[in-house]
Amino acid sequence: MGRITTRRSIVRVRGPNSTTRPDTLVVEEPLEIRVGGSPLAVTMRTPGHDVELAHGFLLTEGVISSVDDVASARYCDGVDDNGLNTYNVLDITLTVGIPPPQSGVERNFYTTSSCGVCGKASLDAVRLATVHSPAEDTTTVHVDVLATLPDRLRQSQKVFHSTGGLHAAALFDQYGQLLVLREDIGRHNAVDKVVGWAIAQHRIPCRGSILMVSGRASFELAQKAAMAGIPILAAVSAPSSLAVDLADETGLTLVGFLRGQNMNLYTHTHRVMQG
Repeated sequence: MGRITTRRSIVRVRGPNSTTRPDTLVVEEPLEIRVGGSPLAVTMRTPGHDVELAHGFLLTEGVISSVDDVASARYCDGVDDNGLNTYNVLDITLTVGIPPPQSGVERNFYTTSSCGVCGKASLDAVRLATVHSPAEDTTTVHVDVLATLPDRLRQSQKVFHSTGGLHAAALFDQYGQLLVLREDIGRHNAVDKVVGWAIAQHRIPCRGSILMVSGRASFELAQKAAMAGIPILAAVSAPSSLAVDLADETGLTLVGFLRGQNMNLYTHTHRVMQG
């Protein structure tokens, strides 16, 4: 499996002084996801939990709806200059009877780690193929529980502490119990890995859960939460207007600027209890 971190020599400047020292960097490498041998997507990610990432991506794109829709996942041959497998091509075989990605969704594209999959195909996937809508989920959470989540997220980020360069996504239950946390250089990849974990654990739809993310709440993250049936998405930073629109439309509770006891509630605020 590929490395998560690497070491590089740097010059560290602190005012008038400078020193040469090693520094720990988070690894960024491409992952090509194939379905039935056909290329579907290339994303820049931090190696690790690649099968979860692929499963989460396929669910949030409307290709699969459960772990039973996947027959196998295997790395394809791909070697570096030293003849070692790079583990950067993953081929997913769907279960017999599960249709491959439709022509409107299937595409060979490149996306950086800072931006998720977006556009008409993704929007259609949410509006037309959401089989795990959070709209009927009656989960509630107290503001005191929400207030603890950012610190708990940061405290559980093992790689972030050594690199300072990773996003995190975590799934909590309504009482603040941590279920799973994943880190990645791409915020959308971290969420896909969390969703992929939930798929493998037969937790889809993710009823009674809270998805906490370390950055902003973009359209892509709201999309992924809605597709996985997660009722509450909380972020430490701002949501986008399209994320708010999508959350409102799909029944997702969206919390932004969550910093201690302070937070903004944007949609379906009935799930957040005060007093």
